[in-house]
Amino acid sequence: MAAVTASAPSAAEDALTGAVGALGARFVLHWGEMGTRWGVSRTVSQIHALLFLLGRPMHAEEISLVLQVARSNVSTSIRELQNWDLVKVTHLAGDRRDHFETSQDPWELMRIIMKGRKEREFDPTTAFLRDCVESREFSREDPGTQKRLRETLSLMEALATWGEQMLAMDNAVLRRLMKLGAKVQAFLKAA
Repeated sequence: MAAVTASAPSAAEDALTGAVGALGARFVLHWGEMGTRWGVSRTVSQIHALLFLLGRPMHAEEISLVLQVARSNVSTSIRELQNWDLVKVTHLAGDRRDHFETSQDPWELMRIIMKGRKEREFDPTTAFLRDCVESREFSREDPGTQKRLRETLSLMEALATWGEQMLAMDNAVLRRLMKLGAKVQAFLKAA
């Protein structure tokens, strides 16, 4: 019976592990997998995770070498990250290439992502619902349909207001609020 041997790490695994360590490589790969579940390409998510973990600017060629992906894929992914305001261009003395960096503050990154998702996904849906409720055709709809659309619009508008208030809070206040958790519910029930 032949012995089972573990396969040697691929060049991509070696390059990534060399850049961010074994645990960092696992994080970058996991973030890439999660990105596909969030509707973002694996490479976009991996580049963002790499820049976040390294905490220093990287040029596109270096990103391409570390992640073992095509340079064109890196360029396209960087543009998408820039469209989300998650990556900024920076320049280093003595180097004419563009380098890219991301915020090192996870709270700031959360704010940027939430704001972007709200603008791209939530706000258009709220506007669509508002248009439906304000349209001439709305009065001809079944009363049950009218009720559900009005209630959905009301919920969306309330969530939008709440979300904007949460995103406007100082990080320290937001952290304290989050730590309160269910205690807020008990406070509101008592009031």
